[in-house]
Amino acid sequence: MAIGNVVSAVRREGRTVLTEIESKEFVHASGIPVVKARLATSQREAVAIASELGFPIALKIVSPEITHKSDVGGVRLGLKSQSEVRRAYSEIVSAARRSNAAAHILGVSVQAMAPPGVEVILGMTQDPQFGPVLMFGLGGVMVEVLKDVAFRLVPLTRYDARQMVREIRGYPILNGYRGHKPVDVVALENSLLKLSRFIAAHPEVNELDMNPVFVYQKGVLAVDARVVLKPEGA
Repeated sequence: MAIGNVVSAVRREGRTVLTEIESKEFVHASGIPVVKARLATSQREAVAIASELGFPIALKIVSPEITHKSDVGGVRLGLKSQSEVRRAYSEIVSAARRSNAAAHILGVSVQAMAPPGVEVILGMTQDPQFGPVLMFGLGGVMVEVLKDVAFRLVPLTRYDARQMVREIRGYPILNGYRGHKPVDVVALENSLLKLSRFIAAHPEVNELDMNPVFVYQKGVLAVDARVVLKPEGA
């Protein structure tokens, strides 16, 4: 689906927060590799999609009102069979409804499990004074605990992207440590540049987070994404 169509559909519903599936459309349009997610609105559909994609599978609740899916029990990872998918679908929807009875639950996203890699976060927010600002740091819970992140204004240059990756305290983890091989920092730099160009071309984006992004010895892969649009007319 084209980005313009996604924005139009979200605006018609009076929303600014995109679902994970819609957010991944944005990430895909930026040129950054992303794990595709498909929406299932029933147990039967979830099982059919999982069987088509191949096990193991991850399921996540899809609701505009639920942004922190793990906090409400809305995520199940490493599902290895149709029966596990069927049970997880029911558990996820029930947990989401207990957490927020007013939430509009669209269904559950179904995606193949990505190979593990070093987790980083790529993000963007709008500063009232300076406009769009990009963020980079170690991903997962590490960004919340260590707050080891770097910031730059859009548009980024190649030098900016290179410095962002190297100035965080956790850079030795990316560069190889204790027998672990270095990851593809050039692919990280390229991802930051792609994100910068995408944000410059889409001023309607107010916030964007990709956490985690797995970095491998060759390439990167965004596993989760969240996009918030500016209010219409802003």
